[in-house]
Amino acid sequence: MIALADEAATARLAEAVGASARAGDVILLAGDLGAGKTAFARALVRSVAEDAALEVPSPTFTLVQTYDAGRLRIAHVDLYRIADPAEIDELGLEEFSRDGLVLVEWPERAGGLFDLDRLEIHLSVDPDAPEARTARLIGTGSWAGRLDRLVQVRDALRRLGFGDWHRRFLLGDASTRRYECLSSDGKAAILMDSPAMPDPGTGTVVYSRVAHLAETVTPFVAMARGLRHYGFSAPEIYAADLDAGVLVTEDLGRQGVLDADGKPIMSRYCAAIDVLAALHGIDLPDEIEASPGVVHHLPRYDHEAFLIEIALLVEWLVPLVTGAPLPGEAVDAFRALWDDLLFEIADPARGHTWVLRDYHSPNLLWLPRREGIARVGIIDMQDAVLGPAAYDVASLVFDARVDIDDRMWRELYARYVAERQIADPDFDAEGFACEFAILAAQRSTKILGIFARLALRDGKPGYLRHIPRVSGYLDHALSHPVLAGLKLWYDTHLPAERRKRVAV
Repeated sequence: MIALADEAATARLAEAVGASARAGDVILLAGDLGAGKTAFARALVRSVAEDAALEVPSPTFTLVQTYDAGRLRIAHVDLYRIADPAEIDELGLEEFSRDGLVLVEWPERAGGLFDLDRLEIHLSVDPDAPEARTARLIGTGSWAGRLDRLVQVRDALRRLGFGDWHRRFLLGDASTRRYECLSSDGKAAILMDSPAMPDPGTGTVVYSRVAHLAETVTPFVAMARGLRHYGFSAPEIYAADLDAGVLVTEDLGRQGVLDADGKPIMSRYCAAIDVLAALHGIDLPDEIEASPGVVHHLPRYDHEAFLIEIALLVEWLVPLVTGAPLPGEAVDAFRALWDDLLFEIADPARGHTWVLRDYHSPNLLWLPRREGIARVGIIDMQDAVLGPAAYDVASLVFDARVDIDDRMWRELYARYVAERQIADPDFDAEGFACEFAILAAQRSTKILGIFARLALRDGKPGYLRHIPRVSGYLDHALSHPVLAGLKLWYDTHLPAERRKRVAV
């Protein structure tokens, strides 16, 4: 049961539900006349539509009112005048139940029509306070776990002092994390909702543990604070509930490093490569304090982590491309080749730096009012490890989400090397070139496996459209002489033309 002191509190709950809603959801609003069902629905629709002034009339007489509310199409339904559940078939809700949101008042008049995946919200008036309401929420199907999380996040925001801020969905990513925009009286912040949850991995191996992926928000807090300490633009942490996996952070805006057509802006990529050159020139610690008494120790990008990442290609992309697993001897040869290539790179005795791991366009923001290295906002750093500097350079110049042409990536690479040589005359450009080729191939191999896994395991086929691009980046890396043996393996077992056929 949730106590709602007034209509504003009811609206905040509606915003929280709207931020958690997704296509295919059914939300049932039950309660007596005057219980606040329409007020709740109005607040939810406005929140999803991101339009506080949107006219949301009661559908009592029209029965259905539809909205194209940005990320979701919504059907707001009022069944008060329905005499027979069979009449509902004439309302045309089937399309919305597949790819939109169906929001139903008086659901008890529908018989058992909405008995599947649903969120029920029962509203009642507090007899001792006419403005107050009580909400009882019941989730079934996928809503059961989502409702638990909704309540956890809502409670955490109240504890952190942000319970009365407006909320709206911002984005979700390939992990379990999701983000919302928070606002109040002209102030803005970002909610990171990141429940502690290890990746299910592959087979009996917990992939996230071996690959050193963050399973809590503590690494994000630590890395954000560490980067800010050295003058880089990571989000400031306004408030944190580390146990709940809830952070309220600075809102760095929406301006990225791509133009309106999704093409890379060279000047911004140059600024981003300058950030890496500056970061890699600093003697960085291997542990950072996330909060008083909570110290985050950066794991090393070790041999096992590199190998489990490249294994994703064999497990997920190969069956997608060929329709069958590789022969055992081919898998053994693949691992042996990588074993040799990565052995020295993963050696702790080599000079290592902070490797952010996903340093590319989706995670970089442009902050034109700042200067120097602070002009590039960094919003994804929770999986940072101690490792070779070339990894993040490869991540940026071979951006998995954007076409970086041959001339552009070579200019960015040369800019980085020149800056490192200016700062350190002993910088080994030849050794770095070899390391870059190996790590560019390793990252491309990993990403090909991850995108195939997202499509097959997680039901996100849109990631397949990136495979031809990443495959092309892999071919660039394989052209280095140090990778001649690996190139032969690919040409034999997974040639470029076959890799690229899986795009949709």
